[in-house]
Amino acid sequence: MTLAALAAMLWSLPAAAQEEYRQPALENPESWSVVVIPDLQGYAKNEASQPIARLMTAWIADNIERLNVRMVLCVGDVVEQNDRIGNGFSGDLTSVRQWQGMADAFDVLDGRVPYLVATGNHDYTYTRSGARRTHLNEYFPIGRNPLNAAAICQFGLDSDENPAVENCAFELKAPDGKDYLFLNMEFAPRDTVMKWAQQVAGLEEYADHRIVLMTHAYLDAKDQRLSGPCKVTSYEPLVRNGRIVKIKGLPLPDASNGEDLWQKLVRPASNIELVVCGHISGSGFRTDRNSAGKDVHQMLFDAQSMGGGYEGNGGDGWIRILEFMPDGVTVKATTFSPLFAISPTTRQFAWMRDAKNEFTFRFSK
Repeated sequence: MTLAALAAMLWSLPAAAQEEYRQPALENPESWSVVVIPDLQGYAKNEASQPIARLMTAWIADNIERLNVRMVLCVGDVVEQNDRIGNGFSGDLTSVRQWQGMADAFDVLDGRVPYLVATGNHDYTYTRSGARRTHLNEYFPIGRNPLNAAAICQFGLDSDENPAVENCAFELKAPDGKDYLFLNMEFAPRDTVMKWAQQVAGLEEYADHRIVLMTHAYLDAKDQRLSGPCKVTSYEPLVRNGRIVKIKGLPLPDASNGEDLWQKLVRPASNIELVVCGHISGSGFRTDRNSAGKDVHQMLFDAQSMGGGYEGNGGDGWIRILEFMPDGVTVKATTFSPLFAISPTTRQFAWMRDAKNEFTFRFSK
């Protein structure tokens, strides 16, 4: 580093350190908001990191009125391993403690705001044949939050043909009078789930609704929809040298990728106008026209590599706030960390200001 570069860096430090902290607030007092929680697996797997997830949800609960929060969306990968007993590859907690820890983090939202939780690839146990199962419904049953039970209007089935919260829809009437449908779909949706979602989106009663679709894996950080075979990791009932044997890159049959979702569900529908996903670390955004000529905004938000990478603290507490303006078409996205905001020493780092993390988009009228 040259002397001039070093001087420039040192000159910039006081300004950054003295940047005035701005507490999150609505840009327009008549707005309402949706909060997006990224992949939680990094918090779930370590005892030291689980309190960060609780801090995130506690902050959301404390700011429901301030931000007029009407819905919370969690994009999936709630845990690192669905069925870990011991001898894992990452983290220091069993799956039971991972699921329980993340379920406990959402307690503070129960009775305060409705929330949808997607399943991610880490939330399943896979067999060699590609069969899958998840404990999501045990820890996040629809009845645990009375506001979820009141909002649910459609439900699909899991692979055992049981009603599943990972395949369901919530109805919401916005303060401006616009009807919204929040449609939740499992990771790499099976054909039966795709057909169910197509039926839901095509119902006459939702023809004038604005549908927000959430699924775990859809877009990458280069703004490209995921394509190609869906591959997962399977754990064998065998411990070798103190570690569970795992099979990486196992093809998942009967699975839809992001491009499949676009071609078969999102593009043909006239009312799906926003897609929210996680899975790939980073932020991504793109807009395409659907078959009706409407803009469809597609957003990736996954902060798991922040805070020290995949084996770090889980993601530095970042959340995404979507402010829906009273004009009924404008949405402002901001990215904020309650973890950094909690201390005066780190508050100047509590916002991501780059174009991928602070931006505005508009729905078609």
